[in-house]
Amino acid sequence: MKKTLAMILALCMVFALCACGAQPAAQPAEQVSQPAEQASQPAEQASQPAEAPAAKIKIGMVTDVGGVNDKSFNQTSWEGLQALQAEDPTFDVKYLESKTDADYQTNINTFIDDGYDLIICVGYMLADATRQAAEANPDQKFAIIDDDTNADLPNVACLMFAQEQASYLVGIVAGSYTKTKTVGYVQGMVFPSMNKFGVGFISGVLSVCPDAKILQYNANNFGDSAGGATAAKDMITKGADVIYHAAGGTGMGVIEACNEEGIWAIGVDTDQSNLAPDHVLTSAMKRVDTASQDISKAVKDGTFKGGVYLYDLSNNGVGIAPTTTHISDEVLALVKQAMEDIGSGKIVVPTLAEEVPEFTLAD
Repeated sequence: MKKTLAMILALCMVFALCACGAQPAAQPAEQVSQPAEQASQPAEQASQPAEAPAAKIKIGMVTDVGGVNDKSFNQTSWEGLQALQAEDPTFDVKYLESKTDADYQTNINTFIDDGYDLIICVGYMLADATRQAAEANPDQKFAIIDDDTNADLPNVACLMFAQEQASYLVGIVAGSYTKTKTVGYVQGMVFPSMNKFGVGFISGVLSVCPDAKILQYNANNFGDSAGGATAAKDMITKGADVIYHAAGGTGMGVIEACNEEGIWAIGVDTDQSNLAPDHVLTSAMKRVDTASQDISKAVKDGTFKGGVYLYDLSNNGVGIAPTTTHISDEVLALVKQAMEDIGSGKIVVPTLAEEVPEFTLAD
């Protein structure tokens, strides 16, 4: 009996020891199960589709022969697109520079082949190339600056400016500051939309200096700086003490000559005071940067339409440069009054050459 009890006690001790040894073995198994649960979380997250990046809106700009660094409307248009891309990275902007007229069609076709959403053609000189491309590619959206001959095409937005209004304002400044009563005007090329610069300027000059003489020159080129300088120096020898240019890159030579000779220059399209701070009196502003941004946003928003978009004094599309260092308060008051009178209709600035007999560069 004692032996039997001893054996039973021994067996109980063995079972107790086995049971105690089994408990620690279960703990690592539980710990392993925890990382397995955690590991399942990335798998669940990975199963969710990643958010697709926003589609790029591709805007291509084709310059005229003045080039992208013309310090005028090509450069201003490009700077507007660059600013738009910086503000909204969904825009992807690029320019192609035209060295000759033959490059217009080639550059436009390059953007078409590359699938650009909008092609902006800078300047009326691209009108024919734009029409040809727009008619051949009716689903391609185009915009063109300073041309309304393509307004009949539903896929072409014509960005127009009341440059006669801005020119009238700087004409008031020129007429107020000339001491010799002789001012000069250099035009890049003779064309109805370009002639508006001249008729507006001359009208503004004569409004404050009725007996002024206005010397005029058609450079027939938007990229001839040397030719612009020669024309300006010739005018200076004939008594001009203020010269306005509407000539793109050719106008750079006009400003350089005025700076060298110590007379006043008046810039165009953008604030050109930085080109000759002591001798640029003011500039006639055309907000081609704003227009390029507006039409690009319309493509993104799905509101793009063909037709004419007019930028004038009423929507701040034109005006005079904000730099007024060299302009007296009295003359600024004249400019402000003229702006109000144009806005109210009291002053109607001419747009046609035949309305201003003093304009001598008409076709």
